[in-house]
Amino acid sequence: MLTQVRLPDRHASRSAKPGPPREPPKPATPTAPSWRPWLLPLAALVVILILVARAQPSRSTTFPYSAFVGKVEAGVVKTVDINDKGAVAGTLKDGTRFTTRIPTALDTSPLEQQLRDKKVEITASQSSGGDGLTTLLVLLLPLLFIVMLFWWSGRKAAQTLTGGLGGIGRSRAKIIEAERPTTRFDDVAGYEGVKQEISEIVDFLRRPERYAVVGAKGPRGVIMVGPPGTGKTLIARAVAGEAEVPFLSVTGSAFVEMFVGVGASRVRDLFGEARKRAPSIVFIDEIDAVGSRRAGNRLGGNDEREQTLNQLLAEMDGFDQGSGIVVLAATNRPEALDPALLRPGRFDRHVTVPLPNQAERTAILAVHARGKTLAPDVDWGIVARSTPGFSGADLANLVNEAAINAVRADRAVIDADDLATARDRVLLGRRESSNALLPEERRAVAVHESGHALVAALCEHADPVAKVTILPSGPALGATEQLPEAERHLYTEGYLTDLLAVRLGGRAAELVVFGEGSTGAADDLAGATQIADRMVTEFGLSQALGPVGYASGTPRYLGQDNGKEAVGRSYSEHTQRIVDEETARLVTEAEKRAVALLREHRRALEALAGLLVTRETVDGSVVLDVLENGASAQGVSPRRARAHQ
Repeated sequence: MLTQVRLPDRHASRSAKPGPPREPPKPATPTAPSWRPWLLPLAALVVILILVARAQPSRSTTFPYSAFVGKVEAGVVKTVDINDKGAVAGTLKDGTRFTTRIPTALDTSPLEQQLRDKKVEITASQSSGGDGLTTLLVLLLPLLFIVMLFWWSGRKAAQTLTGGLGGIGRSRAKIIEAERPTTRFDDVAGYEGVKQEISEIVDFLRRPERYAVVGAKGPRGVIMVGPPGTGKTLIARAVAGEAEVPFLSVTGSAFVEMFVGVGASRVRDLFGEARKRAPSIVFIDEIDAVGSRRAGNRLGGNDEREQTLNQLLAEMDGFDQGSGIVVLAATNRPEALDPALLRPGRFDRHVTVPLPNQAERTAILAVHARGKTLAPDVDWGIVARSTPGFSGADLANLVNEAAINAVRADRAVIDADDLATARDRVLLGRRESSNALLPEERRAVAVHESGHALVAALCEHADPVAKVTILPSGPALGATEQLPEAERHLYTEGYLTDLLAVRLGGRAAELVVFGEGSTGAADDLAGATQIADRMVTEFGLSQALGPVGYASGTPRYLGQDNGKEAVGRSYSEHTQRIVDEETARLVTEAEKRAVALLREHRRALEALAGLLVTRETVDGSVVLDVLENGASAQGVSPRRARAHQ
């Protein structure tokens, strides 16, 4: 069997009636020039450059003491300046400046006489701390610059935080005013029961006096529960569009932050904004992100998520009933919500938004086909019949994939083949043209899929076969597609037993033709085992275990798994042993039944496999023709002759 992929929902919108004129915009507050924040760092940089330039010594030549004495004896020294620490600075007669140092351990008394004899101008000076201070300033200026940089950054951060603390605690709700384009109920195809139940909210917001006359109170909160992609957010927008009131939309994850108390502050701000714009609608999407069950083993309320939930509970229980504020929420995990959030007085109504039925799928497909050119052979009723279990988002993706397929074929018109190809792509994946099979593998896949198709045609309660193909798509090397004659809501034991036989028809065909199984039946075995396990543990269809059900009791909106692995089983090891034995028995009996049917119609199996090898794809009528011809040749009446529409 094929699994289905859940895709995001698509929202349609149209222009609403013009609302009241907007207020003129307030004059902008004058702001400081953009260069002013950089003034302080630039000034510090200029000071550093000046001091560093002053600290650089003047260009001069440093002589050793012996060279200096030689210059004096040669008579080329013009002036010298000797300080009290023995440092000498002077100039030569050619104007060259030089420096040297007189060794304190040597007797330098003859030096003075030599200087006098050579008529050198001698001056004396006292050393000061100027050079040391300059050096100290040069060493400290980088540190001073870093300190000033941190001070400036701190001021900027404080200014940002001042506005940010007001912004951190503010709600991130997206406010959609009444005069903006909104969605109406006409844009939501199908779901008439859901729209009828939720339309009372629109009537309450439009005419609250009708309820006040008889003492009735409008719903305080409505929570919409359903699988992903069914259009819960779209319905909430339609409510706002019909009521023509401000619509404050926010997601549950927007309340949770790393700062303690921020979530609760945002909840308060959200309801404060709603009160200012009353009557209004507050819509919280994915409310399970903030409204999850509170832990029972924690003594304090230090968890940020719990504080946010507590504030949400207080706000929903505290605002005035007549203020005209209605809270809408949506989730696909109702079992994870806190019971205090679901009680009457907070969320008075629980509206289930299920997967659309066949008639609703037809209407949804027509909505998504607006603006597209369709061929005359497109029948939305047939497409809806071939897409059981598709959500509104899946149908939108199906139509879009069909349009992309038409563009790929250089056509501007979408035909029925485009929709069929898009359906195969959504269910099975992209067609792998490069995944070439070996000749023996090609025949093995043909035999496998022929087994599925023939067992489905021979079983009384199985759904009719629509198409059989051996073209690889995604991870599947072939596929047998069945279309239900009518949309089922209840499944009998006979239908489930036939379903097991159809699942194991491919493996049974391999056993009949080749005498051994292969890895190609891995997914079939896993699916059959899961169905048999649910027949035993949930549906009470095992004589050994009796009419006992061990279902998890939680909606499986996020997937088709049972969920028992997550919460653990609720029965003993002895019962688990019986469950395992009964599951194996049901699967084994289904395989034996499929093998017996295919052996009885071996000629039809070989004929259908040969057609698949030649044609690669056949429809359900070919399967029935092959079965009829094979049964007539053997002189055996088929167990079932079903006309394929």
